[in-house]
Amino acid sequence: MTDTLPLPQANRVVSDFLSARRSNLARLMSAPGPNANTLEAILETAARVPDHRKLAPWRFLVIEGEMRVKAGEILRARFQALHPDLPEDRYAFEAERFLRAPVTIAVVSSPVQCPCGTPEWEQQLSAGAVCYNMLLAAQSRGFGAQWLTEWYAYDADVLAGFGLSPSEKIAGYIYMGTIKEAPSERSRPDISDLMQTLSL
Repeated sequence: MTDTLPLPQANRVVSDFLSARRSNLARLMSAPGPNANTLEAILETAARVPDHRKLAPWRFLVIEGEMRVKAGEILRARFQALHPDLPEDRYAFEAERFLRAPVTIAVVSSPVQCPCGTPEWEQQLSAGAVCYNMLLAAQSRGFGAQWLTEWYAYDADVLAGFGLSPSEKIAGYIYMGTIKEAPSERSRPDISDLMQTLSL
């Protein structure tokens, strides 16, 4: 007796999952998030992406527990420095960004400088693939997940505060938690409008 689905049925399950995948809103997540063992498994799955020459040009910053508050204070201070005349509740909103979900993973694009010749663009694409794979890994385990960037993925002072080097960037913040409300479907592009047969 095996709990492995016959291959054709397994393929259908995967296909149906991918066809119906929809991001969950971070503001509609709650505790619990993935525990340490599940999170490690999610990250291991996330790392199984195309990676030219096996450089692993990315790393993970785990933001959970009290670190959500500390990271939020960095956002608050920086946002207030950029916009000093806003109401206090606006700064409080920035401080609470990472409180929207129990666990957030900052996927850091960390290009490897080597004589191997792998273009930096390919390394950045690999980091983006990590973000998407992480969404799939979390959602396939029953958690909600959303890939966001927002202003604090691009601000040099915030990135320095999070310990990134000048050559590193945030590919995305992946928020994970328990789904409080199922996401509704949204309009999708007409694929036929995006297809073009190469004609030379």
